[in-house]
Amino acid sequence: MISRYYLDGADDQPISHRKKATPVNGGQRTYLSGWLILILFSFVYLFWQAYRWGSQPVWLTHLPTAVYETISLIEMAAAITLLFVWAGLFWQNRLHLKNRRSYLTMNKEQLYALDPKSFEHYVAGLFRQKGYKVTVRGRSGDHGVDLELTSANGKRAIVQCKRYRDTVGEKIVRDLFGTLLHERASRAFLVTTADISEAAIEWSHGKPITLINGDTLVEISSSLSKQPIN
Repeated sequence: MISRYYLDGADDQPISHRKKATPVNGGQRTYLSGWLILILFSFVYLFWQAYRWGSQPVWLTHLPTAVYETISLIEMAAAITLLFVWAGLFWQNRLHLKNRRSYLTMNKEQLYALDPKSFEHYVAGLFRQKGYKVTVRGRSGDHGVDLELTSANGKRAIVQCKRYRDTVGEKIVRDLFGTLLHERASRAFLVTTADISEAAIEWSHGKPITLINGDTLVEISSSLSKQPIN
């Protein structure tokens, strides 16, 4: 069937096997550690300010002048650093969201102008917007599977991304169905920039295959661009 609205599948079949979750990689650990350190530093600074100005400890007034001034300078430096870091992160996040929204709202010609790998990542972003966990697999030896999806309920699906101008025919859909059986996934998606032939659509009826042509892809991306970006 051609899905005209969302990248959701229906009539999911049981999965005969599931792959283990991908472990967090080094880059993700570094990213998370950086955020943890920044939040911890901010909390310590705010706690210190609340203690200093709320309790007004007497011991501070008995410190040597040089030590007291050093503490004040450290406080000022910490405040300026935190202000710039949080402001920079806020601005970077706004730019990131703006760029992602612009990326989501491409027309068919812009999508076709992408190189194959960029198109796969574009489609991966749409599925992530719909709440899927996405693994980009598109490489030799993957039997035509460009993306692997895991839904919130743990079911697995596969995606083929076809950056074509010519109409996608029945043979491609038949091959996709064979890949679906080989992968033992619950559903297969075919996402293309081109049209899909009536014969291909007819052949996919009653099968766990979702066909998304170029016009539908643009509609879906436009719809998703209006939703909050995760």
